[in-house]
Amino acid sequence: MQQRTTILKYTKLTVLAVFFGLISISTFAQKIKIDGVAVVIGKNIVLDSDIEKFKQEVEVRSEGKITISDCEMLEELMQQKLLAHHAVVDSIVVSDVDINSRVEQSVRYFTEQYGSEDKVIAAYGFNDLDDLKKELFTVQKESVLIEKEQEKITDKVDVTPEEVRLYYNGLKNSGELPEFPAEIELAQIVLYAAPTKEENDRIVTQLEEIKKQIADGASFKMKAIINSQDPGVTQNGGQYEVTKDSPFIKEFKEMAFSLDVGQVSKPFKSDFGYHLMQLHEIKGNMRVASHILMQPDIPDTRLKDTKERVEQLAKDIKDGKIDFEEAVKKYSEDKETKNNGGAIANPYTGDSKFDLTRMDPDLYARVAELKKGELSDVFFDQNRSGEKMFKFILMKDRTDTHIADLVEDYVKVQDLALRKKKEETVTKWSKEKIKDTYIKMSETHSKCTFKKIGKKKQSK
Repeated sequence: MQQRTTILKYTKLTVLAVFFGLISISTFAQKIKIDGVAVVIGKNIVLDSDIEKFKQEVEVRSEGKITISDCEMLEELMQQKLLAHHAVVDSIVVSDVDINSRVEQSVRYFTEQYGSEDKVIAAYGFNDLDDLKKELFTVQKESVLIEKEQEKITDKVDVTPEEVRLYYNGLKNSGELPEFPAEIELAQIVLYAAPTKEENDRIVTQLEEIKKQIADGASFKMKAIINSQDPGVTQNGGQYEVTKDSPFIKEFKEMAFSLDVGQVSKPFKSDFGYHLMQLHEIKGNMRVASHILMQPDIPDTRLKDTKERVEQLAKDIKDGKIDFEEAVKKYSEDKETKNNGGAIANPYTGDSKFDLTRMDPDLYARVAELKKGELSDVFFDQNRSGEKMFKFILMKDRTDTHIADLVEDYVKVQDLALRKKKEETVTKWSKEKIKDTYIKMSETHSKCTFKKIGKKKQSK
């Protein structure tokens, strides 16, 4: 039981750290309902609704394994507001470019979750996209200020090997060593089933004919509805608002910014297929454009041939005729993994390790039973741009669920020890700074006892 408690304490730390580093949709609810003020710190406030919403968020992120009291949640929020307040006092500089980039990422994330920008705007009571972005800018700016102030406070904090050893032994002696989940490292070999030259030429010719028809008076929108293979054509006629920071492919953005209003492009190629674009409007740094997307067909014979080539390559590796990494370098056609031995990066962390319990279900089903050094079966796949391929995966390394070991898991234990030391440093800083900071707390929360920030007599 002790061990499980320790894991949950660590998980709480992790969840809170991740949570306060992200934009929570709950934050936007403030726009709909302004309620009681729980505490004022400097010029920052914490609402009663913040406490409840953020508590729920922590419980959701921990899958119900963590509960946190109102006083604990208030303390976490107060520490964040204290950091944000003193970041301003310390003249911490934040870049509008950096914040705007985060805002765009957040908009993309919410749009993916809800299906469209309009649905996000409607769900949280904003007037329009600009209104949403202004709110996001404010929240993200505070988030960056908090990050930078924490970095300033803990910049010189480090742990020695002896401190790591003492930290580990302390957990071991109290029976509180954490359990690390199963982790795996994967690599792949990919061959694309490419269309024939004749098929590519056919698509280009068809788009050139459509361009001629538009020049003769045909409606671009109607041609898009009839011909485009972009799913968005049914919702907006294939029309998009494009900025240089938009998450569109490079070729799409470059063409949008090269056209004059009303001009129709020549057919151009991207990983998605072939496009025809018309520019409708210029709004400052934004371009409003429509496109027609057409993707070449791939005959069954080409698919069968590609599959057979991949199956033969997998057999040659199993038979020892060629080394996996040599085969990657010589044959694999995946740009992202070809030059690093086929290693697949975890899309959530950016490193090479995957938590086996938190993987994409389809990928998990293909690799869950593989042992180290084994290859998966050859399988068909298709990426978001519609490219068809056959591939197989190598289980490069595999570590099963286990109790922390100082030698095998030194880097992870070191990271835990460093996090703890940094947290203690921020706690010490908070207890000092709270003495010199304006605090006004509601009577409801005035009886809370705080461990991280201490408590001082309230300002009047």
